[in-house]
Parts: sequence; C-alpha cells; structure tokens
Amino acid sequence: MMRQNPGPAPLLEVRDVSKSFGAVAAVAGVSFPLYAGEAHALVGENGAGKSTIVKMLAGVHRPDTGTLVLDGAPVDFGSPAEARAAGIAVIYQEPTLFPDLSVAENIVMGRHPRGRLGMIDRAAVRAEAEGLFSRLGVRIDIERPARGLSIADQQIVEIAKALGADARLLIMDEPTAALSLVEVERLFTVAGTLREEGAAIMFISHRFEEITALCQRVTVMRDGRHVSTDPIDDLTVEEMVRRMVGRDLDALFPKQEVEPGAVVLEVEGLARQGVFRDISFSVRAGEIVALAGLVGSGRSEVVQAVFGVDERDAGSVRLNGKRLRAGSPKAAMAAGMALVPEDRRQQGLLMDLSIERNVNLPRSGALARLGFLFGGGERREARRWTERLRTRYGRLTDAVGTLSGGNQQKVVLAKWLATDPRVLIVDEPTRGIDVGTKAEVHRLMSALAAEGVAVLMVSSELPEVLGMADRVLVVREGRIVAEIPRAEATEDSVMFAAMGQEAAA
Repeated sequence: MMRQNPGPAPLLEVRDVSKSFGAVAAVAGVSFPLYAGEAHALVGENGAGKSTIVKMLAGVHRPDTGTLVLDGAPVDFGSPAEARAAGIAVIYQEPTLFPDLSVAENIVMGRHPRGRLGMIDRAAVRAEAEGLFSRLGVRIDIERPARGLSIADQQIVEIAKALGADARLLIMDEPTAALSLVEVERLFTVAGTLREEGAAIMFISHRFEEITALCQRVTVMRDGRHVSTDPIDDLTVEEMVRRMVGRDLDALFPKQEVEPGAVVLEVEGLARQGVFRDISFSVRAGEIVALAGLVGSGRSEVVQAVFGVDERDAGSVRLNGKRLRAGSPKAAMAAGMALVPEDRRQQGLLMDLSIERNVNLPRSGALARLGFLFGGGERREARRWTERLRTRYGRLTDAVGTLSGGNQQKVVLAKWLATDPRVLIVDEPTRGIDVGTKAEVHRLMSALAAEGVAVLMVSSELPEVLGMADRVLVVREGRIVAEIPRAEATEDSVMFAAMGQEAAA
C-alpha cells in the first residue's frame, strides 16, 4: 500500500534546477511541485527539456545546480537504483524490456522474490505478475518472451513493472502513445486508484484530451525553461499550446482540398490466416485514406502485408495497375511505394548510424558510384530533405539516436520521401511527438497529397483521422467493417464501427 501524504507540502519539489550538456543548456532554472494524491502534467515541445527533468528525477542525471526535495529533505540521486529505492518509478516513452526474458521476469527484474535457500521463487514471480495484470484488467501470457510483443503490450508490461515496485511517485512518459481507447481508460482507472492511495503522478503526453481528463495541475516548459504552473481548470488547450510554442499555432490539421486523381493503389482480397481477411480498398492520387480502429484490430499488419514486409495468404496488391510480388519490400520500393513504420526505433532507423546515412539508406544504390558511397552526395541529399522537414540537429554526421523523438520521426519521413514515392504509407505518423511537430507532419502530408502522392495512414488518434483523411476505413477484428467519407466522419461514427456497435449502421 502506498504511503499517505495528504498534507499541503509537496511530496517532491523541483527547485531551480539546471542541467547543461557541453554548451547546450537543456534545463535552466526550472521549479515546480509534485503533490501526493495529484496527477501533474509536464508539457512542452520536443526539446523543451522534459526528458532531462525526467532523467534527473530518475537518477540518470544529476542537476548541475538546484535541488530535488523529497518529503521536505534535499536528495541527491547518484543512480537510478537510488531513485527507485526512494520510491520513484518511470515508464519511458520507448519500452526498456529485456527481449529474451519472459514477461514475468521483466516485471520483477532487480527485485526477484527468493526462497529459503536464496533461489529465485518462480511461483512467487508468476503470482506477482498475474496479480499485477489482474489489477490492470488485461490478459498477457506471462511466460512468453518480451521479444515480439506489440508496442501496446510492451507499455502494459512497463506499467505493471512500475506498479510492482510500489512507487510513491510514478512518472509516465507518453505511456498511452500506442494504447487503444479501452486500454487508456483502464490505465486512467489505475492511475486514479494510485492517487487515492497517496501517490503522486507526473504525466507527460502530447494528447491534450488525456491531460485534461487525468491531471489536476500542469507545468509548461519551453526551450529548457519553466513557463508556468497552474491548476488544469485555469487553462484552455489553446492557452497551453500558445505557452508551449511561444506563438499562436497555425491549424493543427492544415488539410488542403485536393481533387483526387486516378487510382494508384489497389488492394483486393488480402488475407492472412488468424490476422486479417477479405481486405479490399483503393487509394487515389492526391487522396489521404485512413485505416482506423482499436489497437489489435489488424491495421498495422495490413499495411505491412501491402508493403511486403509480412507474407499474405491470399489477395493482390497493384500499384498503377501493376501487380506487386507478395512478400517483397524491394519490389514495392521499386514500384514507388514507401512505408514509415510505427516503431521508428526498431523498424525505421539504425540508431547508431548518422543522420545522413539513415536518410539515404533506401537510395544507397542510386547514390553510389563504382560501388562506393561518397559523403558529398549523401550530405546534399540528406540536407535537402532534413531542411524541408525543419529537422533540428547539430551535424548531419551525428548519430540519429542523439535526436529527440520528433526529430527522429522527421528523419524516418525524410528517408522515405527521398525515394520520391507515388504511394506513402504512414503508420502512426505522429506517435509521441509534440504539437508543433505534429502540425509540421500534417502540413507535409497534405502538401504531398496536393502533389499527387497517394497517402495511406494508420492512426489511433481520432482527431488526426478526422482532421486529415478524405476517407476513413474502419478495421475491426481483421476486417474492414465501414467506409466513411470525410463529410460524414465523426468520433461517434468511427468509434461505433470500431467497437461493433449497432449505431455504426
């Protein structure tokens, strides 16, 4: 049971902390309180300093100046283990599981229950994991390896791991980015229970509807500095956005009206046993078509089969009337198709390679001369596309892993746009990126459609689906169950269809 701390003093206070890396000031003089029994949102664009604050609280970094105060006493965490021992748990945006260990072993990592002879008590490990998942209201095979789990399931395991540590301060860094509506509701129910037990929650999200639903207080950061801390009821979403970006933001969904052209992509009768079946649709030049539905409905698996990453048991894919060979991404790329995957770290980028090398990977053959790649050509192409996407970086030779999440997403987009695709498939194009970068990505998608590119988008964010799509194809249990034109698409119509309600008719 979490310790009660109902008094007015903060459970933890960030006091005038600063942190620099070389000449770059990541955080400068930031202060805010975190109260027991309260959920506190920390918001700002990518690069605002949120991740640095999280890492200082987690014991990864020490502040250069300033103090962290826990229960009224200054603390100096020299390691993540010290922070965890003090009752601070972090659920990071990107999962940090051990892929070859079981789900249950991941949950108890670092605190294995042991029997009388000092051996790991396997039964106790299983019992704890099963109890935590029961508390979360989800079913996951606790004996299976973490490798191969979906992003949604990895996040659930991370949440269970944090809850198992009985944290007094739970820091949630984009925990819902890949969760379904039902899973988000379950998570928020658990968060409410933890607050009632006296826990403090720091919640980082780019989804304003989640912030207003869960949090009682919000701190805004911009360019490493504290802008404001206010009760959530005192701020509108528009005011939060203005404080985050320091200006009035253009429309988040800058959709250009485009008259669709000829059919570019045709999918007919696509099927994969146990995953999806009878998938048929088309996308025209200049059209943005969204695949909507709950996580696990089969949307991502469909687009991966269309691109050839996954095998299919039946059906055909045609691009400009030419049938593509099944299971061959190379054939899809050669025909003019590009896929921006959901998991940018595992599937979209080689994190240790440079920005310029990542951008040019799909075109390395075209850029090579006599079988060799020359830096000048790579650099020119990389600079052209990173500048078009307004990517922030130090040098093009820097490892792509050094960039913020939003800028990594821009590099993935640059990598595929450099191939001059006729069909662009984007799977969760704005997952885990800030509101300013979302607007840039949406503006780019709209501009590409205006240039005649056929865009197929998978998104779990209903505002994004409704704001950007010309047509919405709703997927449920591996089948397309509704096709809704833009003029008729509403949150209710899409969700009724996704959940199989009669009102969808």
